[in-house]
Formats: sequence, structure tokens, C-alpha cells
Amino acid sequence: MYRLLKLSKTPLRNYPNNISGLTNTSITEKTCVLCKHLNQNSGQIRSQSTVTNPRRKSKVKRKPRKLFAELLVVTDNDLKLLASTNLNLSELYKLKELSKSTICLEEHTYNNLNVIENIPGASNASNVDDFSILNSEKEGDKVVEYNIPDIVPPAVDGSSREFIKNAIESSANEHTSPDIINISAEGDLDLESLKVVGTFQPEELEEHISEVEEATEPLESPEKNVDTNTKSHMNRKYKDEVSSKTLATYIEVCSHLKNPQRGLNVLYFHRGRVKRMSESYIPVKNINVYNALLKGFANKVDLSKIKEILNIMEEDGVALNAQSYAAIFECLARVNVKKSHLKDIRIFTKNAFVSGITFDQIMNQCIFLNNEREMVLQAMKCYDPKYVPVYKPPDVLYNNHLVNHLNCEAQLDPKNLIHENTDGLFNFKHMKKCINKQLAMEREGYVKVESIECRGKPSEEVLRHRETLGNLYKMWEDAASAAFNRDLATLTAQKSVLNFEPYMRCIPVKDFVTIIVEEAKKIAQGSETYSPTVSMLYRDMGAKVYARYKILRKQKTNVLNKITDIHFKYCNDYVASHQELDVLPKQEVYLNSRQKWQWIQHSLINEGATILMGHQEWVPPVLQFIGKFLYHIVMHDLKIDVNSLRNNTEHKNYLPAFYTIFRTQGRIVKEEVKPHPILSKLYRASLPETLDFPTYELPMLCPPVPWTSTHIGGYLISPCDVVRLPTQASHQKQKLERVGPQQLYPSLDSLNQLAAIPWKVNKKILDVILDVFNSGGSARLDVPEPPSSLPPPKLSTPDMDKAEKFQLFKQRLQYKRKKGEMYSLWCDCLYRLSLANHFRNDVFWLPHNMDFRGRVYPVPPHLNHLGSDLARSMLVFAEPRPLGPNGFDWLKIHLINLTGLKKRDPISERLKFANENMDLILDSAQKPLTGKKWWMESDEPWQTLACCMEIADVARSPDPEKFLCHFPVHQDGSCNGLQHYAALGRDAAGAHSVNLTPCDVPQDVYSAVVTLVENQRLEDAKNGVEIAKILEGYVKRKVIKQTIMTTVYGVTRFGARLQIAKQLKDIDDFPKESVWAASTYLTTKTFESLRTMFTSTKEIQDWFTECARLISAVGCQQVEWVTPLGLPIVQPYFKYKKFTTSNYTTYNSYAIDKYGKPNVMKQKNAFPPNFIHSLDSSHMMLTSLHSERAGITFVSVHDCYWTHPSTVHIMNKICREQFVALHSEPILENLSEYLCERFCYSESDFTGDGSELDLTKKKLNRVLRKVPKTSDFDIKQVLDSVYFFS
Repeated sequence: MYRLLKLSKTPLRNYPNNISGLTNTSITEKTCVLCKHLNQNSGQIRSQSTVTNPRRKSKVKRKPRKLFAELLVVTDNDLKLLASTNLNLSELYKLKELSKSTICLEEHTYNNLNVIENIPGASNASNVDDFSILNSEKEGDKVVEYNIPDIVPPAVDGSSREFIKNAIESSANEHTSPDIINISAEGDLDLESLKVVGTFQPEELEEHISEVEEATEPLESPEKNVDTNTKSHMNRKYKDEVSSKTLATYIEVCSHLKNPQRGLNVLYFHRGRVKRMSESYIPVKNINVYNALLKGFANKVDLSKIKEILNIMEEDGVALNAQSYAAIFECLARVNVKKSHLKDIRIFTKNAFVSGITFDQIMNQCIFLNNEREMVLQAMKCYDPKYVPVYKPPDVLYNNHLVNHLNCEAQLDPKNLIHENTDGLFNFKHMKKCINKQLAMEREGYVKVESIECRGKPSEEVLRHRETLGNLYKMWEDAASAAFNRDLATLTAQKSVLNFEPYMRCIPVKDFVTIIVEEAKKIAQGSETYSPTVSMLYRDMGAKVYARYKILRKQKTNVLNKITDIHFKYCNDYVASHQELDVLPKQEVYLNSRQKWQWIQHSLINEGATILMGHQEWVPPVLQFIGKFLYHIVMHDLKIDVNSLRNNTEHKNYLPAFYTIFRTQGRIVKEEVKPHPILSKLYRASLPETLDFPTYELPMLCPPVPWTSTHIGGYLISPCDVVRLPTQASHQKQKLERVGPQQLYPSLDSLNQLAAIPWKVNKKILDVILDVFNSGGSARLDVPEPPSSLPPPKLSTPDMDKAEKFQLFKQRLQYKRKKGEMYSLWCDCLYRLSLANHFRNDVFWLPHNMDFRGRVYPVPPHLNHLGSDLARSMLVFAEPRPLGPNGFDWLKIHLINLTGLKKRDPISERLKFANENMDLILDSAQKPLTGKKWWMESDEPWQTLACCMEIADVARSPDPEKFLCHFPVHQDGSCNGLQHYAALGRDAAGAHSVNLTPCDVPQDVYSAVVTLVENQRLEDAKNGVEIAKILEGYVKRKVIKQTIMTTVYGVTRFGARLQIAKQLKDIDDFPKESVWAASTYLTTKTFESLRTMFTSTKEIQDWFTECARLISAVGCQQVEWVTPLGLPIVQPYFKYKKFTTSNYTTYNSYAIDKYGKPNVMKQKNAFPPNFIHSLDSSHMMLTSLHSERAGITFVSVHDCYWTHPSTVHIMNKICREQFVALHSEPILENLSEYLCERFCYSESDFTGDGSELDLTKKKLNRVLRKVPKTSDFDIKQVLDSVYFFS
């Protein structure tokens, strides 16, 4: 076979206007009589009737001729044919295309097409509306018959002519019907006179340029390593997943609206498309689609439709599962009123038994809503009256060797472990009120919180503005309601198969109106400089509708009743088990919150609905459409009177309250939504007294639902994800589903332990912060100042020259940007303080979830312990512990740690320093804003002040050992990322510098690096390096600390240079003109020093990077791994790739990460820090689980662990033991083994031809197996290291 590369122009041919040469041409069109008359008289073929005068000359837009490369595949037979005829290569290729049925080609040219579409003249379904295709095959449709003469040139001999003619006829018969093209051998017509359309005309793709660019990429482009068959297979899998998920969600919503027939019609439409266009449409094999239909018709008690669906499943080869039989038995029980369907029950029961599905499996595994369980059981008893369900006890034990020792026999029989209904620290009657209040809040969806902004008594003008704003909101509600009904009627009238109308009817109109108005209020409060793009706004608004739908569906299906029944019993035990705490825990806790929930749920398993709804997740195009639909109302129907700020005017001038702008971000132009300036001024002039928050952004007033799987946990009814993932990251979601809940138990139990800790607000520190905030803020104390405090730039004057005016223009831009930043920070602080003030007298809980790496976060974004110094200072434990003999000393040590004054000194010196400065500590507590203000000099001033106040309370108590302390003491890891790297590489020198070894004084890795950098600077200064001389006296710990800390997390040299430059700019006397050169110099020296100190760390980091690069570039896959605790992780970095969607317009495509092209740069740069983050998360989770077993309070902020002062020594012991246990595992070897099993190529994958692709595959195998060498550091030394966490 030969490959000939030919550069040619795109062949575009047109039929001549005068076709009298074709004697047997007949035209049949579905058109008006006048147009037929004109067509017959004019001698022209007119395919449309929009132009009344056929002789009118119209301007023909010529497409620009584009060059493209043809790769012509020529065989030996083709060369013989070329030799015996005068055909050229282009004609030969066209004939080969026509004769596809005889000559099978594995490669195609024309923009890399994989599938030969219909031949010229065939209809293209992609150009027709989805709904119209259903009715396209009617009588009267336009049919054009052509009698095409022999296209073979005269010079071709008889045998060749016969061969080509047969090839053409066989191709035409295969791809077209006889009534479309009639081939005749009469007459002669030159091949070049035919119009080249369909497959013969190269498709001018919009992404032609990007494809050329990809072709010039290095081997890292995964497209080069994927053959055509693999691409086609991925394309089909992508289409299958998109269509299956879209159908499942659509059918479920139709069933929810009591209209499953509409969902069945969509399935019939899809099956019709599969029969007609099998290349583009994939048969539906997803059982969830059919189960949604079965459940819908079972609720409608329509047995005939059930049987109809079962016939479809049999035709399509889809096997029934337990959920399918549950729906069938439910329907049979509902129709079997007079025992008229006993035969059907027996038939379906035997079918289930033959399939290996028993009654017990159905009762244990299936999802039941409302009274479905009772109905199914009733049908089963019609078959076997003596049948009694046997429910399988839950799997509550771990299956991970790091935590298997926490399993015990008592967990399998929890009767003796669940406490009696007695009040402890909490009162059950009060707890019940809190549960009901929480339920009411989540049902309502929004909570009004009083703003803490102090403005005094409102003036008459402010009251008038508030009244105007209130009237405006009411007008918006009316306008939104009318506009929604109008647009919904328009949507309903649209004829299409997958009309989005059901989604717009899934919640009441009043809920849509509430969402619209609340979104409008949110935009009105937004920043003037930044706002999300419209696509983000569409998605978020669609997500709000989706969340509301799930809440209402839980209520309607009685799932909420089941959850509340279990939750009441769970909280009953929670109250009884939380007695007053002693100095030290008296006994271990053997039953955790997940296990309690599982056993309580098991005790109620034979009643009512399940707590799972079997919900089909809405696909992103649905959320995008809903958001766009609602934002159309926001943009066009919500008005504002632009004269509303004027006092003496009755004239109303209503204009749209919102408009769009286009902002340039690099090379991308993004559309944003902004409020009308009058609306922003009106909102701020009204000085609003309340703030609105959605309930899923607030703490809970009762203990959260423990996570028992990826679907159950968090809030009572508000939706909450266990893992924070972008919508397109389906790969990790599927892996979490596939591994099952038992493998995830360690991670889930850690989330549950953290969520079960009750909190309360530190009122004393809150009052001081409120005083500072309402007094104008403080930059020194990190309390945001209001934007009004920023002095405006000076005004321009006529005597300014161009340079001065340009400088003034830059100052105005900086002023506007700075003002926007200040407003954003001020609003964030306002929300946090307002919520703290709202919950100041309540005990509350913080549900937790994690990101894709396993790092844990509280779900409420505003009021939590994971924020800044100010945020951490406001929260304390709700449960107090007596200080005991050592608690007071730990409080003092913690105070000095917060100040940062004695970082290099031993603990004994810190305690001594605290005792010596007790007068300053007490002065700070008693007169925080008027005294000596010692606390303001601290690194963490607000936490320092809070600790001073706690120490003052202890000092005033009669017996400090019995003082009930709510205050948490922190133990922070010493550059935790480098600690994990040093432990992985068993690097003794690196381990010593990050306190993995016992030392009398703490080692400060930042100061050590500073010393190395300073020594190099001195050497360079002696050698006459000018920038080294300028930096004399400025190489300090603070300047390069952030760079050292983030190096382990993959910071680049450019990012490090920005970090150092920022620190140098903050030094007042440093010459500003030398900042960039100095930052470049210090970045280089810092990286060199780190490489010198941590040799094994850099080797491991380089191995991580190279593994990720090869996996994503050569293997064209996302990097993934499993943490030591069993959590599967997939990096969600990819480039969205549009798959072939011709003839596939029914379903809206959307990004799915596993079908996309991996972003090689992000994959390789992110793998080292992400893997280390997963390790520090595993360490935290192990510490959490063992702290819960020990009975102590434990909270974490990543690598900073909190507990009561009296139990610090217990937490420190557990922390060190679990770090040693974690790193005693062969982590690097296990990772290499997993990567090899997942990504390495087998021998059959190599061609053995020495090609570049073969070599890169071998390199991938070699690199994944080559684990970095480690040194001989004894990891058990960590057990005796005082300053490992301190």
C-alpha cells in the first residue's frame, strides 16, 4: 500500500442553470402551485419558494477556497487501474469512495472522517429539527429523481468501465433508496461537472486551525497515541452515557409529574433513531432508564404499559434487576384487588427466581418510596402467604488494615452500647425543638439574619428608601410570576422531543419566583469590579432549582419522614451519651456515629420508605437551560424606576434593573451581569437591616446526619455532596460508587467525627470585633475597612501634561480596583460577624465534606473555624472540660505559640515567658482597646486576645484545675508537606530540619534556608554582584517563608518570584526599582538551597511529575490513585473535547472528564502537591478516628489539630503514632504498583517496529516501575519528637 500526499484546492461544483441536456429529469416537490409553474417554465431547479421571481439575480456568496492536505491511500490494484486508464488521483479516490462496499478502506482523508455518510442527495438529519424528523416520512415530501449518465471517461476500456459501473451501482444501492437516485447508462456526463456534496465534499470544520496546531504539538499530545478505532469507541461510549443519563433524568421528572407516558414517548423516539441512524445513536442499555419508566407506570397502576416496557427490554437485551421486579410487584399488588392477577404474580416470581433474584434481595436492596414496600410485600405474600422478610444487618466494620484494630465484637450487637433516654450536657426536650427548627429552616430554604452594621436610628430618607426597595421587591415578584407563566406557555408550545418543560414544572411557581428575586437581590449587592460569568450564573441558578426539587421530592415521597424518625432516635442517643466531661476520658468509645445511625436505621427498615430516593442526577445542560430560562426573566422583566432616588418627582421611568457587560480576561471575552447603578445606590442608601442566607450555607442547630454512603449525610433534607467535585468530574464519582461504602468508611467516619463536635460563639471576643468593625475597621488587625474610607485620587487640572494625566488615569483604575476589593472583604466580614451574632446564644454543628484529594472542610462557608485569624478566634467548643493539673500551662504555651515570639525556644522557655508577662496578658484581656494593647503585636492578634481572656478567667477562678474550659488548644505541624516528603524518602537531614527527630529545641526549616541563602548572598556580594549588595539586611525569614512552604506544593519559579516580590514591596525602605531583580535572585537561591537540604524530596517530586506527564501524555488518561485509607482520587484536569455530533442533535453534549483530553501541564504540575495533600489528609483522618475511640474532642484545620487543654498530651501521642503507622506502609511501592496495574502497557500493545510511540510506551512502563531510592532514617524517631506537632 502506498500513501501519496497531494495538496489540492477544495472541489466545489455547481449544477449549471440550464440542464436541458438531461433529458430524463423529473422533479417532485412539496411546494405551492405558483412555484411549480415557475419551476417548470424557467428550466431551473428551485428547492425553495421564498423568492417569487426566479429570474431575479441574487448575489452568490462564495466560500473562501481553503487549502487542505489529502492523504490518498493507493494499492497495487489502483496503480494498475491508473495505468490502464486516464483517470487522475482525485477521480480515482472518488470512485473508491463510491465503491466502498467492494473495496474496504481503513483510512479516510477529508479532515480525518471516520464514517462515510450518505451519498450525494441523501437527506442529512442533523439539519432538521428533532421533532420534525418524526413526521418527515410523509407523502408529498420532496423527492428529486436524477438520471445520471455514465460517468466513466471514454478512454476507459470495457472491462474497467464495467468494474467502475458495478462499483457505483452497488454503492448507490447500499446507501440510497431507488426512489432517490436512478442510475442509467445513457448519455455522457463529465465527472468534474457533478456537484461535490455529502461525503465527497470536505467538511470545513470550525476547529480546523486548532487541529493543525495540535498536529504540531510534541509527543505529549495524546491524540497522536490513540488510533481511529479507539476514538470511535470513545465517541460511542460518550454518546451512550450522555443519552442514557439524559433519558433517565427526563423520564424520572416525567414520572414525578405523573406523566410517565411522555417519558415512554421519548424512549420510542430514541429507539426509532437507533434503527434509522445506528452510527449516531446508541441503543439504551442503562437499566435506570427502564426502571424509572417501570416505577412511573407502577404508581399509575398501568400493567399494560409495564408489559409493554418489558417487551422493549427483551428486544433490546436489557436484563431486569431487583429494582425492576420491585416495580412490577408493586403494580401487580395495586391491580390485584380481587385476586385477579395471581397468575401474573406467579409468572413474574418464577422469572425473578430464574434470574437469581429472591424476595429477600428485593426487600433488602431495593429503594421504596411512600407505601411501595407494603405493596411489594403484599404481592409476595400472594405467592407465598408464609413469607416473612429477613433483613440483612448492616456492614459496620472496617476493611482496612490501618484501622481494622478499631473493629470489635460489641459493634455487631449494639444493644448494650446505645444509651438510655437521659439528659446529659444537652436537654432532649430542647434538642427536639432545635431539630424541628432546623427542619423548618431547611423547608423554607432561606433564613433572614439581622445585620450587625451599626448605623444608629434610621433617618426619614433611609426609611423612604427602604419602603421604595420593599415595593420594588414586591413588583419584581409580580413581574417574575407573570413572566414565568408567559415563558412557560411559550416553552410548552414548542414542538420537540426532549422539551425542557417538565423541568420547569417540577417545583411550584412561587418557588421559582423566590429563586429569581433572591438571585436579583444577590446581584444588587455584588461588587462593582467583579461578578461571575453568565454561564456560571446560569449553572448556579439551575442548581438552586435542582436543590429545591430534591427537597420537595423528599417530602412528597415520605423519605423525609423516615429520615426524621431515624434522626430523632439518633439525637436521643447523642444527648444521652454526652454527659459532663471529666479532666480525662473515663472509657473508650466503641460505637461511632455512623454505626449508631446504621443500627437505628436497621431497626426501622421494615417500615415506610427508604432514606434513598434512587434519584437520577440532572445533567449539566438541564441546569444550564433552567438558569438561562430564569435569567431571561431577570434581565428582561425586572425593572427599576430610575427616578426612585429623587425626592420630589411623581414621574416613573422604568428601565431594566440589570444589564450585561463584556470583560476581557486575557484572550477570552466573558459576559457578566451587573445591576443598574440606580439599583446599587438604592440598595446601599436603604441601609438594609437583614441579610438573606440559604440554609445550606448555615450551621445546623442539631447534630448532622452521619455520612453512611456517598448519598446519605450532612443536612437533614438540603442536598450536600460528600466530595466537592466540578460537574464534569464524573470519573471520580463513578469510582466512589464502584468501590462501595465499606472501603470509604474510614474517610466518612472522620467527616462524621468532625461534624459531631458542638460549637458555640465566643461572645467576649465577638463584642470586641464588632466594636472595631463598626468603628471603621483596622488594617493592622485585619478587620476590613469600609470602601468609603479609601481616599479618592485627586482631580485632574487643566495645567497637567499628558504624562501626569496618564499617571492620574492609572491611579483612578487602581482606586476603582482597590475599592472593589475592599467592598468584597468588607461584605465577607459583615456576613461572618452577622451570622456569629445570630448564633451567639445557640449551640450549633458544622457538617463536613472533602475535596477530591480528601482534604476536609466545613460545609458552611461563612461561619466556621477554617478561616482567618479573626474567624478562628470567634468559635470555641460547646462542651467544656476541667483544666486539670496541666491544662493551665498548655493554655499559656498556646498563647505564646500564637504570638510567634518564641518559635526557636523550647516549650519550657515559652511557659516561662508567659508567666513573666502575665501582667500584659491580663491587661490585654481587661482593656483590649484602651490598655497597653500587647496582643496587637502578635502574629495572630485575635486568637491571642481570645486566649488572653480565657487565661484571665482561669486566673480569677478559685480553683484553676476545676475551671471548665471551652477554649481549644492548637498543635501545628512543622512545615507538614516537607515532613511527609522527608518521611517518604527516609531523608535523615531533611527529617531533622522539619522536627521528625527528637531535639532539645525546635528546628526552624525557614530560618535554616534563610541562613543558606544569606551565605550565598554574602559570597556573591564579595564577588561584586550588585543585587546581592542591595539585598544586604533584607534576607529575612518572612521574605522567603511562603516560598519555602509552597515549594512542596508545586509552586513554580514564576509564582515564587511573585511571592517574594510581594514581601519586598511591603518593606518600606527597600528600593522599589530593585524589587523584580531582587525577587528573581532570591527565588533562584531559595530553590538551590532547598535542593541542597532535601535531596530525596526533589527526587520523589521529580518522579511524581514524570509519572503524571507520561500517564496523561502517552496514556491519554487522568492521573489517579488510592489513598492508604482507601479513598479513590482522580485529578479532574482536562481539556473539553467536542465529540462528533453530526446527526446527533437530540441530546445536548456536555463535558465529561474521562472522555476529554487530559491537560498534561496541569496533570503533571498538580500530582506532587495533590498526592502530599492526600497523605496529610490520611494522617488527619487516622488521628481523628483514634481520638474518637479515646474519647477526646478533636478538630482539625488541615495540619493544625485542636483539642481541650487537658487532653493535649493524648492527642499528641495519637498524632505521632498514626504518622508512624501511615509511613510504615510502603507508600511509594504501593503507588508504583497501582500505577503499573492501571496504566502500564502489556506486550501485546507494542508493535516492535522501534517507532517513537513504542519507545514512549516502554518509557512509561519503565518510569512507573522505577521507585525512587530511599535513605535509612528510622521513622519511629517521630514518637519521641516533641516539636513534630507543637
